[in-house]
Amino acid sequence: MAKNVLVAQSGGPSPVINNTLRGIIEGCRAYPGIFGTIYGGWHGIEGVLKEELLDISAQKEEEIQLLRVTPAAGSIGTCRYKLKEQNPEDFDRVIEILKAHDIGYFFYIGGNDSMDTAHKVSELARKKGLELIAVGGPKTIDNDVGDSEFQLIDHTPGYGSTARYLAQYIININEENMGSSPADPVMVVQAMGRKIGFIPAAARLADPNREMPLQIYMTESQLSLEQLGENVVDYLKRYGRCIVVVSEGFDVGSLGEVKDNFGHTSFGSSQMTVAQVVTNYLNGLKLGVTGKARYQIPGTDQRNAAIYASTVDLDESYKVGVKCAQIAREDGNGYMGTILRDSGDAYSVRYDKAPLEQVANSERFFPQAWIAANRYDVTDEFVRYAMPLIGQDWPSVPLVNGLQRFTRFETLFAEKKLANYVPQAYR
Repeated sequence: MAKNVLVAQSGGPSPVINNTLRGIIEGCRAYPGIFGTIYGGWHGIEGVLKEELLDISAQKEEEIQLLRVTPAAGSIGTCRYKLKEQNPEDFDRVIEILKAHDIGYFFYIGGNDSMDTAHKVSELARKKGLELIAVGGPKTIDNDVGDSEFQLIDHTPGYGSTARYLAQYIININEENMGSSPADPVMVVQAMGRKIGFIPAAARLADPNREMPLQIYMTESQLSLEQLGENVVDYLKRYGRCIVVVSEGFDVGSLGEVKDNFGHTSFGSSQMTVAQVVTNYLNGLKLGVTGKARYQIPGTDQRNAAIYASTVDLDESYKVGVKCAQIAREDGNGYMGTILRDSGDAYSVRYDKAPLEQVANSERFFPQAWIAANRYDVTDEFVRYAMPLIGQDWPSVPLVNGLQRFTRFETLFAEKKLANYVPQAYR
């Protein structure tokens, strides 16, 4: 007898997260004898706790298909709420919701924290005697899910698109900097990446032959602000201009940090930004050229600009979603769908599974071997790793009246069967 499906998303959005959702939906709909009604947790696990379950099975087919080119998480929403051991009522509530709506399959799309949530829910369901199959769908623009040996997953959906965005951004920044360098010789660009440098490293994809006066400062660079200044002044002597890409996690001292509910620093909400600090510092130096340093911060468009999405990333995010449904059907509980790279010079991947427990407790670091000896660049090995992920073509995004057309689900929710509930951490 078919059991109902619950799918939800968590953490920061990505340009392709909804395509993984589409893959799960279509992977489940292909087997109606196994998977019943498909519900979406409205704004992630928070919606599950509040019994806000969007009826995805009742949505129009056109809206399902538009998930391919719908970025961020507007279709069913996301959250940064984390199930914690000190809040046992939340766990009990999740189990009550699953029982009340005859949920037999739980898919959670997100990063390490989300995989930890999926694992905890599956373990609790087992202890409570509930037959539940929980499967994780990987997502993070930071590419920090998995292990540093790339054995659990080669790369995460979302990273290729954000890398493509930054590479295109730097190409355009370089055009402006070439023309305006007498007045603006230094352009500082802040890229996302709290503690791992895959996103700022992608700036090198804009210039694999190293023809731009480009410097890249990741969190892992372990250089001081003073050393950064010395390097920039040196480039100004040599080239007359310099483009500085700096990670939002690069250590410049206190920024008046604000933390999110996962305990991560919310750089976009902090009192200062790394780019501001770097720019102010550079403008206090004797640059040796006319003009001043300026800065730009792309912001959340790094993770929600559908027009910059990588076609490779779009295809892979969908296929890993389909794989998640296959895992639930054939392999059972406690896995995450994963992408593994085949050996050889030609880029190709295969889709597999990794235990949720291993993913939840793992942490990936940017390989030290991929950081150049000068500490403000990356190696050709990184370029070979990342370049295939950004694709060769522009995605096809439908327009209506000249504006992008995204998925717009009708607000059709499952009938509530339980009393209202306030998530424990919000009381």
